[in-house]
Amino acid sequence: MKRLALALVATAAASTPAFAQEIVRGGDPKSAIASVVTVPAGYDTIYVSGMTPPMVDANASGVAKFGDTKTQTIGVIKRLEDALKSQGASLSDVVMMRVLLVGDPAKDGKMDFAGMMEGYKTFFGTAEQPNKPSRITSQVTALVADGMLVEIEVQAARKPKK
Repeated sequence: MKRLALALVATAAASTPAFAQEIVRGGDPKSAIASVVTVPAGYDTIYVSGMTPPMVDANASGVAKFGDTKTQTIGVIKRLEDALKSQGASLSDVVMMRVLLVGDPAKDGKMDFAGMMEGYKTFFGTAEQPNKPSRITSQVTALVADGMLVEIEVQAARKPKK
C-alpha cells in the first residue's frame, strides 16, 4: 500500500508541469527591442499606467521645465522602475512598452526618436540588464502639461512569489 501511495505521488508530480518555462524574447539580437515576447502561463502580470517626466526646473517654462527628450525619457523610466519595485518587480521584468512622444519644438515639431533611444538604451539591452521589451513608439499632439515630451506605460511579467 505504501508503494502504491508513493507511485501515485510520483505520477502526480510527473504529470504536473514544473515552472521550468521562462519568458522568451525573440527578434534580431542587434535590435534595441524584442520583436516578440512570449510569457508562459503562471506568471504574474503587472500593468503600470503611463508615467510622465519629473520637473527638472520649476522656474522654467515649456520644455525647459522637464528637459529634452533624453532627459525626460530617463526620468520617466526611473519612475517606472520605482513603480515596479513597489510591486516586487524590476525593469528586467518589462515585456511590453508603449512610448508616446510629443513633437519637440527644437526639432520643428518632429518627435525626437533618437533622444528617446539614448535614454532608453541606458536601461534596456545593457550588460547589467540585457532584457528588452516589445515596444511601440508613437508621436502624439500633446501630453498633460506644456513642455512634457514623453509618456511611457509598461506591462511586466514575473514568476509568482511563493
